[in-house]
Amino acid sequence: MATEGIDAQADGAGGAVTIAAIAAEAGVSVPTVSKVLNGRADVSAATRAKVESVIEARGYRPRRSRIGSGPGLLDLVFNEFDSPWALQIIAGVERVAARHRLGVVLSELGGAHRPRQEWLDDVLRRRPRGVIFVLSELEPQQRHQLETRSIPFVVVDTAGEQPPGVPTVGSANWAGGLAATRHLLSLGHRRIAVISGPADVLCSRARIDGYRSALEEAGVPIDPSLIRYGDFFVGGGYKHGLSLLDREERPTAIFAGSDFQALGVLRAARDLGLHVPDDLSVVGYDNLPVTEWIGPRLTTVSQPLMEMAATATRMVLGLARGETPANLRIDLATELVVRESTAPPHSR
Repeated sequence: MATEGIDAQADGAGGAVTIAAIAAEAGVSVPTVSKVLNGRADVSAATRAKVESVIEARGYRPRRSRIGSGPGLLDLVFNEFDSPWALQIIAGVERVAARHRLGVVLSELGGAHRPRQEWLDDVLRRRPRGVIFVLSELEPQQRHQLETRSIPFVVVDTAGEQPPGVPTVGSANWAGGLAATRHLLSLGHRRIAVISGPADVLCSRARIDGYRSALEEAGVPIDPSLIRYGDFFVGGGYKHGLSLLDREERPTAIFAGSDFQALGVLRAARDLGLHVPDDLSVVGYDNLPVTEWIGPRLTTVSQPLMEMAATATRMVLGLARGETPANLRIDLATELVVRESTAPPHSR
């Protein structure tokens, strides 16, 4: 009776739960249950749902002795590879994985924030030590499928509030927005604009909240027309930069919610004949390597991307060993890096 790598007997809510018992309750064969557990595609959606329902009700889990016994692989999943900081995330994961002699499987979701079932079936067949999601999240049923196979997962820099119990690693986005805006205020700027990421992304809102808090702290009125939501890419920074700067009462400083958007702002300023930092101060976010290559070198908020990825990798490997993390949500500190793109405002 083949069970293709999944224990025929496992721990459950009421003691030992066998695949045979699950099959009997679901009204299917033992090989069918095995196929569902191993992510085989040759099972109908209705049958899969029926078996998954019984697995959840019986609290099936592989025996602890089998956890971490899968192939030496970690799955690293991006919503899209053209993220400005994907390479730093990959480097952080590889740094920890190499110490444990683990390979890393890269996947992209084509811009989606939730994986397709076909992708999840492939992961269930591979049975990696763990999965790290970058700006991605899972449906409750998908989380359950990973949990019942004892495949731990961690989310890096969430795109929204994660449900309770989901291990997450991010950064102090509110503090980063606060530090960037305080810096511009300390230079004497009072008309400060912000271009963050998409409005439905948690880190975008947190950075704008930090911006608002700094202005309120300084007694500077908040002008809603100076608050923009972009896309974290150069195009968004350029579009909103043109809109903000091509007006009579233009801002003297712009805080861009990503370094790539800051590059777009610099291009918009150049196209309008403005000089940075003489006519406009610009602050970015992330501290990507490109910030030191451009002129003027960009003042930015350093987000510890490699350490975020390394922390997530250590966390998922600890979960694979059966360890319980002290905190399920870890936010690493950000730091303002002052360079040449900011200066006191010149009088007009």
